[in-house]
Amino acid sequence: MLAELPELGTLNRGEVAKLVGVAPINKDFGQSIGKRKTAGGRAGVRRTLYMATLVATRFNPRINAFYQRLLANGKLKKVAITAAMRKLLTILNTLVATDQLWKTSVAA
Repeated sequence: MLAELPELGTLNRGEVAKLVGVAPINKDFGQSIGKRKTAGGRAGVRRTLYMATLVATRFNPRINAFYQRLLANGKLKKVAITAAMRKLLTILNTLVATDQLWKTSVAA
């Protein structure tokens, strides 16, 4: 992931989410308000992050709790996975920025 995203740890959470393509982008035009969609970004990083998030939703207690809470609130599975991807990316960005190892008690 670091090879395809060397900016990890140097950008804020919104910038890194846009760079990867997991940030919701407005599709508004004039008075009409469209849906928010995720688009663009680095496809290779997004694929890697997707697979890592699928595993994390099963085995990482923090990501699993976040994912299950979104599903319980009525979010679609694809929306919940994308939100969990962004959450995992934010945690990874913080870990790289602070030069820490993964701990289950890391706040992000």
